[in-house]
Amino acid sequence: MSKQNQLQQYLVENEWDAAFITTPDNVFYFSNFKSDPHERLLGVMVFKDAEPFLICPKMEIPDVVAAGWTYEVIGHEDTQNAWDVVANAVKARNVAFNTLAIEKSHLTVERLEAIQERFETLKFTNIDEKVNALRICKDEEELVKLRKAAQLADFAIEVGCDAIAEGKTEMEILNTIESAIKAKGHAMSFNTMVLAGEKTASPHGTPGDRKIQKGDFILFDLGVIYEGYCSDITRTVAFGQPNEEQMKIYNTVRRANEAAIEAVKPGVRAMDLDKISRDIITDAGFGEYFTHRLGHGLGISVHEFPSITGTNEMTLQPGTVFTIEPGIYKSDAAGVRIEDDVVVTNDGVEVLTKFTKELVIL
Repeated sequence: MSKQNQLQQYLVENEWDAAFITTPDNVFYFSNFKSDPHERLLGVMVFKDAEPFLICPKMEIPDVVAAGWTYEVIGHEDTQNAWDVVANAVKARNVAFNTLAIEKSHLTVERLEAIQERFETLKFTNIDEKVNALRICKDEEELVKLRKAAQLADFAIEVGCDAIAEGKTEMEILNTIESAIKAKGHAMSFNTMVLAGEKTASPHGTPGDRKIQKGDFILFDLGVIYEGYCSDITRTVAFGQPNEEQMKIYNTVRRANEAAIEAVKPGVRAMDLDKISRDIITDAGFGEYFTHRLGHGLGISVHEFPSITGTNEMTLQPGTVFTIEPGIYKSDAAGVRIEDDVVVTNDGVEVLTKFTKELVIL
């Protein structure tokens, strides 16, 4: 059953007339059309009793068709009010339109009011939970793409390690990585992070002109997109021999990463994985320096459902892909994060990212 048909079946079961999908990543999920519409309207309207349509800027219609969308494509000009175009397309279907499921996490108040102005008696409900439920379990076609994305991430880390040299800046190494990925015909899935020395203690630090020095830890956090699917890897390497505390921090994070991965299997709760990692780090005396969740879902979006936190009671199911990325950020010693992409299998776990977790000393 196609993704559109699964959503349509859900509408039938709940007696909802239609769903309007507006998040670009979810539009891609249901249509295979990838676009950043900026301020323009992009959406897929799925009906309980009629064929869907996709609305986009008129200039993108050929791209929608090329992406494989076989239903109606409706384009809007920059000089038109896109919501009038939507209203006319809905009315042309001549079907019941009394209940509309929307992405409450994405549709703005302004856009909601625009729909209400054109359909004054329309009632709204939330489709976010169902879309998350569909996207959380990756099929084999999606997993093939995620494996390829992970392979490219491994390659990017290798490029970064090869580029490290005393006196080079973080940005110079970052540019080398991104150039190598672009040369292969791919793009990064988020802003690449290369942090050196004391800057590794900032979980979301900003690369700049900090030069590599002997004794530095260097943290890479990066991802690559392959046919619309993202990878996300973090590795921390050493430039010169680390001191005793740096080694303790590194080995603690590695144990926390590997212990959580080993525990992954269907039926395990997300919160259990977070606890496994966090307990190891806390028992080693670094609990206060692990300042974020263990991980997040991964797929079309680099951050998607589910969140791997200490309060998430959701049980893992086969096909779920997420990151495991414990870290210790101690400003007077070092920051270390080790992140892998994993998929829950029928009886355990497959690790998608393969770059070594032995401490690389350059």
